Amino acid sequence: MPVRGQGPEGFEAVGSVAVRTFASHQSHQRTAVTQSAHQSMDGHHVNAMAGDGSGTPHDHFADYDELPDGHFYDPDAEYEPDPEYAATLAPDAARQRRERIGPTGRPLPYFPIPGPLTDHGPAKIIAMCNQKGGVGKTTSTINLGAALAEYGRRVLLVDFDPQGALSVGLGVNPMELDLTVYNLLMERGMAADEVLLKTAVPNMDLLPSNIDLSAAEVQLVSEVARESTLQRALKPLMADYDYIVIDCQPSLGLLTVNALTAAHKVIVPLECEFFALRGVALLTETIEKVQERLNPELELDGILATMYDSRTVHSREVLARVVEAFDDHVYHTVIGRTVRFPETTVAGEPITTYASNSVGAAAYRQLAREVLARCHAE
Repeated sequence: MPVRGQGPEGFEAVGSVAVRTFASHQSHQRTAVTQSAHQSMDGHHVNAMAGDGSGTPHDHFADYDELPDGHFYDPDAEYEPDPEYAATLAPDAARQRRERIGPTGRPLPYFPIPGPLTDHGPAKIIAMCNQKGGVGKTTSTINLGAALAEYGRRVLLVDFDPQGALSVGLGVNPMELDLTVYNLLMERGMAADEVLLKTAVPNMDLLPSNIDLSAAEVQLVSEVARESTLQRALKPLMADYDYIVIDCQPSLGLLTVNALTAAHKVIVPLECEFFALRGVALLTETIEKVQERLNPELELDGILATMYDSRTVHSREVLARVVEAFDDHVYHTVIGRTVRFPETTVAGEPITTYASNSVGAAAYRQLAREVLARCHAE
């Protein structure tokens, strides 16, 4: 069933709370009180671009079919609560339940901005994994890494996909590389420093990849302890970084098993679409097998809903089913659709620098805070 919350004037609000600023929230609240003493602010949404053209926001988040002729939906108007406003909600759990229900249908916790670190390492290794392609693995790897780096963490991104999309997304041409993660895996005596590339983002480095990596899957078959090859390659680097994020290829082959064997945690980006949902059971089965046979420390950290469009019933139903099946393993942070993500790929930089004030950048910063909060809670 769709995830819905009761909004003002009896309208049903869909998706996440979308209050741009504390002032806009207060202004909206005064308007609602003036209209009726009995109206509720629960699940309140502001989307000015779905309004009447005068800039006046509606009192509910309109479904796609409800938008009047000549008007359009602006995904950047669906914005996470302003930090000042969010601070007024925490740690009052009752107010969170009343006013801050997230797109997953659960109360949205307040994830604090992390403080600086005095020292670094050893790294937590996160595998960004889903055997289905096109679900946002590479986009999430780049932007989560960049957001963690913004918060003062030293981050290493590992392009473990022969397509080299992660490298391309950071402005690197894979076909011009002499040394890649393939050489680090297959050549004895190869030092990681010879392969490492500095990115334009401070505190974030890259182990690049290209089509050569596809040969590793065949060559590793005859190796001793073949599933642990990446783990051995990353071990000397762990003291230098706080987080190592691995962008896996869209398959459950030997390269992906290597990434899961090396990782402490798995994040599963999941497009809010039915076909993407079908493959999650097979992926979780593979994760359990790696836990039992190769890496008992491996944990499913969370399922990250991506390409979410609250205008469509299908997106809302898929997200509701994922929450029903996986409950607390589903991140509160949801990544919505926006035209900014394809633009960042062309620009070769993360959305946090390309469109720093966009809703996509805000979402990945919130995801970074949620990841840090989960790691800190252990």
